[in-house]
Amino acid sequence: MHHKNPHKSGYDIDKLCSQMPQLKSHIILTKGNTKSINFHDAESVKLLNKALLKAHYKIKFWDIPKGYLCPPVPGRLDYLLGINDLIKETTNLSYREIKGFDVGTGANLIYPLLGYSFLGWKFSASEIDDVAINNGINILRENKITPKQIHIKKQNDVNSILKGLIVASDRIAFTMCNPPFYKNEKEALDASRRKNKNLKQKNGENRNFGGLNNELWVEGGELEFIIKMIDESTSLKNEVIWFTSLVSNQDHILPLQKKLKKAKAHYRIIDMGQGQKKSRFIAWSYIKK
Repeated sequence: MHHKNPHKSGYDIDKLCSQMPQLKSHIILTKGNTKSINFHDAESVKLLNKALLKAHYKIKFWDIPKGYLCPPVPGRLDYLLGINDLIKETTNLSYREIKGFDVGTGANLIYPLLGYSFLGWKFSASEIDDVAINNGINILRENKITPKQIHIKKQNDVNSILKGLIVASDRIAFTMCNPPFYKNEKEALDASRRKNKNLKQKNGENRNFGGLNNELWVEGGELEFIIKMIDESTSLKNEVIWFTSLVSNQDHILPLQKKLKKAKAHYRIIDMGQGQKKSRFIAWSYIKK
């Protein structure tokens, strides 16, 4: 976990329960006799997120509709901190304020909220789902965050990722994205069933972090989605300093590197990790340092 991540040493469960009393009934004891939650229970994870956002990020209200992705806060912050390191290394970045663009922000709006609260950045965020958009707008309204600070844009063209959403006057320092992983609905459902079977869950719930169709799968899967994003980024060479995306599958790195070399972009692979889980994001730019 990033050295600046406030969650690198674990959670102060008592402090979180004081911020979110409903969390108390979801606390369990680990084999090491320490307090934790059941991370395979969707409601427990959601309450933990609410408590973390309130205690550490001054987000007093946060909620998501049933079935939508409930992302873990520490890992999402790590991605932002990695981008922050990248920005600090970019010598030609002269913007007085940093503005990011979150591709497919979802109902949780987690990246803009963390980036705004923890790093003081402004954000635009795209989404195609009306329920997710309305939920995000409600989160912003309840926390008195204005559109000048975080602005949600609807992507009306379901076949486009970046097209029509970014103009030069936006002065975007970076884009970020957690792309859909699976290639189709069947693949996503099969993975969910395998996970539930391995966890021996009896309640029949889907993945503990939820997720609807457009959040979990896209035709062609993660690799084709990022390749399409690279293709679209070539028409925004001067509008964005850094384009970035999480890459869940390590095997996708090599074909993405080949694609970026062909596009004549310079790129970086930034490794991240939380515990035994390893992750990474790829960043590319068409602007010389």
